[in-house]
Amino acid sequence: MVQPAADASPEPGPASPRSGDTWFGHPRQLARLFTTEMWERFGFYGMRALLTLYLAEHFLFNDSTTTGLYGGFTALVYLTPLVGGLIADRYLGSKRSVKFGAILMALGYFTLCFGGETAKPYAVIDGQRYEVQVDKASETKQQYVIDGDRRLAIKGNEDGTVSLLGAGGAVERTVQKGGFEAGGERSHFYTMLMLIALSMITVGNGFFKPNISTMVGSLYAPGDRRRDAGFTIFYMGINLGSLFSQLLCPWLSVAVGWWAGFGLAAVGMLFSWSLIQFDGGRLAGYGEPPEQSGPDRSLLIYFCSIVAIPLVWFLFVNLMNAPAPKEGAGIVGYLLALPLMGKLLFGTFIVAVPAILAWSWKVGTKVEFQMMLAACVLIIFNVVFWTLFEQAGSSLTLFANRNTDLSVFGWFTMTAGQTQFFNAFFIVALAPFFSMLWTGLAKRGLEPSIPVKFGVALAGVGLGFLALVWGAQYAGADFKVTLWWLALLYLIHSMAELCISPVGLSMITKLSIARIVGMMMGLWFLSISVAQYVAGMVAQVASVETVGGQVTNLKVSLDTYVGVFWTIGLVSIGIGVLLVLVSPLIKKWMHGVQ
Repeated sequence: MVQPAADASPEPGPASPRSGDTWFGHPRQLARLFTTEMWERFGFYGMRALLTLYLAEHFLFNDSTTTGLYGGFTALVYLTPLVGGLIADRYLGSKRSVKFGAILMALGYFTLCFGGETAKPYAVIDGQRYEVQVDKASETKQQYVIDGDRRLAIKGNEDGTVSLLGAGGAVERTVQKGGFEAGGERSHFYTMLMLIALSMITVGNGFFKPNISTMVGSLYAPGDRRRDAGFTIFYMGINLGSLFSQLLCPWLSVAVGWWAGFGLAAVGMLFSWSLIQFDGGRLAGYGEPPEQSGPDRSLLIYFCSIVAIPLVWFLFVNLMNAPAPKEGAGIVGYLLALPLMGKLLFGTFIVAVPAILAWSWKVGTKVEFQMMLAACVLIIFNVVFWTLFEQAGSSLTLFANRNTDLSVFGWFTMTAGQTQFFNAFFIVALAPFFSMLWTGLAKRGLEPSIPVKFGVALAGVGLGFLALVWGAQYAGADFKVTLWWLALLYLIHSMAELCISPVGLSMITKLSIARIVGMMMGLWFLSISVAQYVAGMVAQVASVETVGGQVTNLKVSLDTYVGVFWTIGLVSIGIGVLLVLVSPLIKKWMHGVQ
């Protein structure tokens, strides 16, 4: 997420660096923290670019399990920083928290390198189990059922039946809908190891993510006008790190193996840790532990954090094994069927929003309540935006893998994981333009209000999906869309992100009652966590039948994705238009906050 640029000219004051001791007019320590964040994001986004494909093609999980697990993982990644930030503020300090989190994340990435052998595909047809082979040398990666000495090609049909084709393509058997079940014979040990790795990354991220930003803030004295510009530079490290890792890690996973892609992510994380661990005293006095009375609790905190890893692992296992809701059970039955992680996230969010508003009504003035009401309304719309935007790591990655021609002008072919690089590239390229745009419009009194920017972002993310649906009309005979339609979606989504991401956190600090700014910030991150979880649920709707990690019918796959993307595109545009229409009322509640 990139924040808008601000006036970067240094001012004299308590935090002004000595002459010759600056980095582009900022405290020299910013360079080290910038590089630390860049390498951490290099590792995280490199791992994220591989995760969905790793689950689907190495462990052979079906689409529903793959996207659900991905959504649960990213949800916890956004939730744990709430705890990690609190622990750092009260006990560890930011610097020790960042180092501990970096170690845990690096260990998690290294653990992902040990995935064992690829799961062996099989199919259960009318109650009888058959071996499945996948011809990965062929362009279509055709799957075959092994029936004695015969190899029968598998073809999924639009009506849900499955045809088994003999030599010459003749249909030898048709399996009725529901009679064909694909699976993978995978190692329980390596599955457990993979979930432990994700749990380590989740806990480690909770310590690292909030506290590296806190250290950047500590470089500037209150009122220092360089602060916003410093954070803009710092956040550029996020996109630079992700830009390169989303190219290199997927390439290594294909050229060498999954372990190499995850291994490079781990190396990047170790670079990040080393910059803080071996700072040569350059960060002395920044991010130090608060003064405490009594014994040092750091070892106890480290121990409890390690103990938390199996608890997170349990949430992942519960998520994977949750039963599907019964048909006709309604919304109550659906909520009761949610896994424990879903109940915790939805329950907390559904209770927190009205509780905070009720408290604001009771203790605040009418103006304060209306400002809080505006903040909560925008937080709810924020859930919708990130739910759809975060299809990038799940359904859009699978779409790139299955229904996208990844050739770049015939010069070379990208991997599906590398397509996520488009977002980071467009953010880096467009952020300066958007910063100048908002500044220029503000000077003329034409800058859109915060609710209008949110509405434009929601409409934009929907428009991106509709653009891809439009491009699907021009799919070739192989039912694949050219890469540039997917790039167009990411261009539109990146522009939408720049309308909402830079203003969100600032909006919360300006609209919240001073006594509960921290709680409102927590609610903001909780909304993103809920959005990540819901994003996994939306991606599950786009699930298609796979055998051996490959779809059985590319036409069915394309039609499924197009149907889901069309629906969520229209819904998102509709919600965005609704928000723009009610924006005058929300702006009135904001009482002049810009």
